Amino acid sequence: MDAEQIRCLEPQLADYLKRFDDCFARRDTRAHFPVYVRGQLSELPRKSVEPMALAAGTAVRTLQEFLTHLSWDEDQMRRRVGEIVALEHADVDSIGIIDETGWAKKGKETPGVQRQWCGSVGKRENSIVTVHLGYAAGGFRCLVDADLFLPESWSQDRKRCRRAGIPDDVAYRPKSEIALELHARAVAQGIRFAWLTFDEWYGGKPQFLRTLTARGQKFVGEIPKSFVAWIEPPRVTTRPPHRKGRDPKPPLPRLVSGAAKPQTVERLAKSHAALAAQPWQAWRIKDTEKGPLVWRVKQALVYVKDERGLPEGPYHLLVCYHPVTGEIKYFLSNAPAETAIGKLLRVAFGRWPIERCFEDGKGEIGLDHWEGRRWIGLKRHLILTSVSYLFLAKTCQALRGEKPGVDHLPGTHGDGCHHRGSRTQPACARPSVPEDCETHCLSPETQRPSPRQPQASDDPQTSPQRIQAIRPATMRRKHKLAL
Repeated sequence: MDAEQIRCLEPQLADYLKRFDDCFARRDTRAHFPVYVRGQLSELPRKSVEPMALAAGTAVRTLQEFLTHLSWDEDQMRRRVGEIVALEHADVDSIGIIDETGWAKKGKETPGVQRQWCGSVGKRENSIVTVHLGYAAGGFRCLVDADLFLPESWSQDRKRCRRAGIPDDVAYRPKSEIALELHARAVAQGIRFAWLTFDEWYGGKPQFLRTLTARGQKFVGEIPKSFVAWIEPPRVTTRPPHRKGRDPKPPLPRLVSGAAKPQTVERLAKSHAALAAQPWQAWRIKDTEKGPLVWRVKQALVYVKDERGLPEGPYHLLVCYHPVTGEIKYFLSNAPAETAIGKLLRVAFGRWPIERCFEDGKGEIGLDHWEGRRWIGLKRHLILTSVSYLFLAKTCQALRGEKPGVDHLPGTHGDGCHHRGSRTQPACARPSVPEDCETHCLSPETQRPSPRQPQASDDPQTSPQRIQAIRPATMRRKHKLAL
């Protein structure tokens, strides 16, 4: 990034911030907005209120009041972020990513703080946790929305909540419900996710999956090995109505007597013929600094239990095995049955952009530098961080010479690469293989596709089916904005 590009950023940032003018009723309040954003985009080692205010020549107390006391519409600012993403970065292959992050906090007064699992330190720690919704489309990625996870211990202690300024209508909600609210808000702002992906904590919540399906949202999410399903759905019958009494009950569907119980996906992968006898397919997921990332994959259609315990589906079940580490992952998708496995894998292993968002947000923007004891201050900090990160993402995309998604929509080719020598076989083709799959896993070096391989089509009729290699277009974090 040269000096001329740095000088050009100031008017670009000024024009960008003007798009949020209607979030402020007073001019003097609006004047603090660019101070906060410029502070987050600066090279300050610590991006909390005090160092940002001192660097800008603003009274520290004034910038603190901007977060916690001054009147402005932070919800409108959040909506504007969503509208910009929907208008300027729409993409037919966009992926929404649900994840959470946390950062350690001392004391007991910070909203939502308690001893809980903190991913940033990799252990249980006194910390706060926030649930986020990310957006990825091609090389572009950003944080669309976020909300605080309020633990039950806080929700039950309303006096403590009032001291932190937490409204009485803000109570404990499971993280899966927070994620559904973030998704609903983003859709209301005009954002359309071609796919949604998430880790096994969310994938293990059947109600979460059913709600997404009811909304018509396609997903490919990781599920725990204890998740239960059928490969052959049991027969459902209807209980005859009671003829006695004035108010006979209506007939109810139920499983036939003696119907097979659903089994865990781990057991299905080991013992059911549809998966156990199916050959492993080697897929290159993406290229990394250490070489190609290769997984061995099996796929089958399964049926899951609905809220009444009846089979519902079909869903795609992907069993993915890493030949080097021995790790096994399970993914579930509600995509149409004819969806190509390459497209499902692209989404299944597409959670890395939000991890990069967290890394950049904490390392470049100061996502985890907030210091305060007021709930409204944390809420506004999360929204302001989304505003700052969106400008950073848009600037990096422009410096790379990429066009926004609305001008450069991808074609029908996938973003992975099927390996030479492995064939995409229908689920009914189940040649016998030994149980120890390691003897059938090619090493990554032997699975490099030829550069002359044709580009793939996602048409399920294409055989053999191939998809292009995923090459993450990472944001160049060295481009710090010296404003």
